[in-house]
Amino acid sequence: MSLTAGARLGPYEILAPLGAGGMGEVYRARDTRLGRDVAVKILPAALAAHADRLARFGQEARAAGALNHPNILAIYDLGTHGDLPYIVSELLEGQTLRDRIAQGPLPARKATDLAAQMARGLAAAHERGIVHRDLKPENVFVTRDGRAKVLDFGLAKLLERDPQAAGFTNLPTTPARTEAGVVMGTVGYMAPEQVRGQAADPRSDLFALGAILYEMLSGRRAFAGDSAVEAMHAILKDDPPDLAPAGGAVSPALERIVRHCLEKSPEERFQSARDVAFLLESLHGTPTPGSGTPAIGRVRASKRARLALAAVAVLAVAGALVAGLLLGRRSGLRPASSAPTFERLTFRQGFVHSARFTRDGQGIVYSAAWEGKPLDVYLARLGTPESRPLGLASWNLLAVSPLDELAVSRITKSGGSNLYRSAGTLARLPLTGGSPRDVADDVMYADWSPDGTSLAIVRDLGDRRRLEFPIGKVLHETPHYLFNPRISPDGRQVALWDTFFGQSSLVVVDPSGTIRTLSQGWYDWWYLSWSPDGREIWFGASVLGFAGDVYAVDLAGHRRPLYSGPGAYDVQDVFRDGRALFGSVKQRMRTTGLLKGWGQERELFWFDGTTVVDISKDGTAVLLAESSEAGGRNGSALLQRNDGSPPVRLGEGRPLAMSPDGRWALAASARDKLIIQPIGVGEARPVGAGVFEAIDNAGWLPDGKRIAVVANEPGKHMRLYLLDVDGGGAKPLGDEGIEFGSSIAVSPDARLVAAVATDGRLVLLPTAGGPPESGPGIQAGDRPITWSEDGRALYVVARETAPATIWRIDLRTGRREPWKELAVQDRAGVSNLRAVVLSPGSQSYCYTYQQFLTDLYLVDGLK
Repeated sequence: MSLTAGARLGPYEILAPLGAGGMGEVYRARDTRLGRDVAVKILPAALAAHADRLARFGQEARAAGALNHPNILAIYDLGTHGDLPYIVSELLEGQTLRDRIAQGPLPARKATDLAAQMARGLAAAHERGIVHRDLKPENVFVTRDGRAKVLDFGLAKLLERDPQAAGFTNLPTTPARTEAGVVMGTVGYMAPEQVRGQAADPRSDLFALGAILYEMLSGRRAFAGDSAVEAMHAILKDDPPDLAPAGGAVSPALERIVRHCLEKSPEERFQSARDVAFLLESLHGTPTPGSGTPAIGRVRASKRARLALAAVAVLAVAGALVAGLLLGRRSGLRPASSAPTFERLTFRQGFVHSARFTRDGQGIVYSAAWEGKPLDVYLARLGTPESRPLGLASWNLLAVSPLDELAVSRITKSGGSNLYRSAGTLARLPLTGGSPRDVADDVMYADWSPDGTSLAIVRDLGDRRRLEFPIGKVLHETPHYLFNPRISPDGRQVALWDTFFGQSSLVVVDPSGTIRTLSQGWYDWWYLSWSPDGREIWFGASVLGFAGDVYAVDLAGHRRPLYSGPGAYDVQDVFRDGRALFGSVKQRMRTTGLLKGWGQERELFWFDGTTVVDISKDGTAVLLAESSEAGGRNGSALLQRNDGSPPVRLGEGRPLAMSPDGRWALAASARDKLIIQPIGVGEARPVGAGVFEAIDNAGWLPDGKRIAVVANEPGKHMRLYLLDVDGGGAKPLGDEGIEFGSSIAVSPDARLVAAVATDGRLVLLPTAGGPPESGPGIQAGDRPITWSEDGRALYVVARETAPATIWRIDLRTGRREPWKELAVQDRAGVSNLRAVVLSPGSQSYCYTYQQFLTDLYLVDGLK
């Protein structure tokens, strides 16, 4: 039955009806806990009695709830009120795409924009193993600001994949009755395989996308008929009429994209939604509002680049998709033709740190950590699957010279939670054998000059990094991190990454030390290499989260896409004939914990970028950060309780700490502004606006009225500050020089804050001011976690490599006792811990570790 205004479904108060459909009724409602308006979709009691309808309703909630993407409707809650099941989602203002099409054909630019957004949303779903199967204009909503939202995953089928495969949900697959042999979907938008009752896959959604785009451009359906039977016959046998006469302004490239989506055979369509989105966006040279790709770091294409992109689009729709081959290999689908060829070179479980061609281009030298063992250096010959170790266990490969001499590093200084920040002793070693000869200390990266006589290095000096080329000649010194220097083929410039507070820029430095920034605003970087002619730099990077494409940028700063596909890719090396070594990297933040009431450890994750941030005093809840693409442009804060319920999304931003009373979460917003978010009822509010240039970490003082913040004021170094929640200035504690990325811990009496200085020492800073205090029992490398309830002991983790031990240090006697060994069962690709939180009174704890898994490929045909 219908609900009336004022009715209550748990904490949700019904305000007004919004609409109804075959799968339920939708109402505008008020969330009385958070004080926000939401949409509530209910399944009428008459239909809830039917098991199949109820199963489909639950399937919709589980499928959509597993996704968090700007072009997919956000699901907040799922529950029942009596016998009435309901779903709570974000409330959208605007109109359905069906209503918009009813007003007439859309301009080509607008239709292309909306289709690209839909493709981005579908790509996010497909990468989670979810196929929509019922995409149609009624299931797409266009908000007032022009954002497309894909709705109604009630018919979504979760692909049957390996449940252990990274990046996929662990949701159950649809029961067998919805498998092959049962027609599911909406006539007019179903793919031919669905009409035949065969199983749907991501390419079925792309067929529906093509039908919708055709209808947006022409104002008429691609496959029409006086009956459902006639429409299905048209889908199987007929091609839609040409678009040009109807739309007038539809370009040949756009029409080819539409028709490539509408191929009868799945093998002849596009092979991924990301490819479709990329090509649609390239037609106009700008990202779509919902693509998840912010404007920062984008370079406006030149006329030549735009013409090149248009040419790529025309060729791609004929079957030459750059991304098709790799995706096809992963999914078992037939790849598109005329794409670069990929030959897999490694077949073990673990992480490849660096790889280089040998002098003749027929061999590959690489360093890798397989099956959880330490790094070793290996040699592989092309055409054979075997790799043999070179007897350099615990060494890392940095470069291979044109004379087949290796530059290797014996790691002496761990990078902690970031394996790319490790440093060690640089040594030279002929590939033919012998003993390494030490060259320099504290070296993070190195590269050989084209003639093989000298090296460029990045040296770690503790609080700054130095680029030297040749060794001893300083070209650049900075407190920023410098990564992966590569010397140009003419030996006149060094390209490398410059990273500061999570923002990475690709720069080149000439022999005089002059620096030019070619591309900036990247969230994450991967390896780079010069193109064979030295006119471009090829690199992998991302503007959001972990997934990243491969780009080329010339020395004028003009950037173009070089390779696009799901996942993250790095360009390890490029040979003089244009062949490249690609690392296909899969990363996951794995969070494990034991909360109050649990008998054993459980995994805590939302998507693939979940990191634990804080734990409640009673051990019943943890604050999590989601930094993957699904977490939004700036990440999001989640709260996970011990009752088995799904995590609750608190808001956008990077969470930092939970208040002592468990009512508030402190977060850093997009522009490094502090904000307090309510965990229950309340409104978010800013704190300390305009005080800091960058914010790293924070913790609440026990009174809940003050916070300790690791940040820096404009033009100053990172340090610790005290800040009043209700206003007032920031009070600095101790000297400048607190380590970036380290945790802090406030004592129960609010007298001391434990933090790590830039020299690696754990220091105790008095909140009343004055020099830091020292505590007996504290050792080099200790990282603070929390204090004991009586304030007499400090809990630390002694190292950030997994497995690790939590130690309890009695600050009166200096006695160190092991409290808990943090063991990781699957050690492959695991190198470090990202975070550890602990609630001593409840014996509850959680920890996050980072897992990288790499497959190394030889790629030929990049242009």
